[in-house]
Amino acid sequence: MAVSFSGNTKAEICRNIPVKNCCAIAQSFGILLFCNSFHADGIRIITESREFAQILPKLFKKALAVDFDVLPEDTTPGKLVFQITDRDKIARVMDAYGFNPRDTLSLHINMPVLEEDCCKAAFLRGAFLAGGSVTDPAKGYHLELTTTHSSVARECKSLMHEVLPFPLKTASRAGGHVLYIKQSDMICDMLTYLNAPISAMGIIEAKLEKELNNKVNRRCNCDDANTSKVVEAAQEQLLAIRALRTGGLFEQLPKKLQQAAKAREDHPEASLTELAAMMEPPITKPAMNHRLKKLVQMAQEGIQ
Repeated sequence: MAVSFSGNTKAEICRNIPVKNCCAIAQSFGILLFCNSFHADGIRIITESREFAQILPKLFKKALAVDFDVLPEDTTPGKLVFQITDRDKIARVMDAYGFNPRDTLSLHINMPVLEEDCCKAAFLRGAFLAGGSVTDPAKGYHLELTTTHSSVARECKSLMHEVLPFPLKTASRAGGHVLYIKQSDMICDMLTYLNAPISAMGIIEAKLEKELNNKVNRRCNCDDANTSKVVEAAQEQLLAIRALRTGGLFEQLPKKLQQAAKAREDHPEASLTELAAMMEPPITKPAMNHRLKKLVQMAQEGIQ
């Protein structure tokens, strides 16, 4: 099964497990607040990223000193499910982030956990790993983070604006709260900040390729339009010359117009520049255009 652009981005982020304990705690916090379920009754994290699944148990062990009660098998296809069901473990996790499992009604970002700049970045990496996605740039530009907690979405929007000062848009979807970006340059900045520079470069390369293809298409369309105009003009000129001959007017034309007419008849596909070079003596392109227009005009009006 082919890995998506989003999957490759998460794999890139997972290449570096936080070294500092404060960053491990912050990244785990981001995962918990953007995972499928984090409350007093249980913790459930579902992912399709094999790389994320590999680092997740190590990260939680380092940050929170807890093991998962339910782990997916290495051969499990599709979505991978991690769960913590033990009440004491859940209480320990919630306490680490300033929550009381008995009276916490809604979760929020406990900002003291993110005092350092490195911890803010680690938190957002965790949020993206658990609840984020980014569209293949060949198809479009869209990066989003989704959480089930309204306060978390609101506070995360402020946090992201603090570290990357650009506006995020928000939406609601199937009970979730979505933060998203659609500008390619902003997505590049976000991926770079999340320590995924290769994926950010993929966005840039895709954008450059699209721009190049658009320029080529515009040039081809312009060339096609110009070619059509040349063909139409040549046909009009040939009809005019034929009308002059049929009406017995051709021999009355000045020699330079007869010469231009014969050149067009002999070379119906030639450009003005090529026809101008055939004249004796050679003339300029504007002069050749003037002669041919004169032939058309005389055929339409008749020689007075």
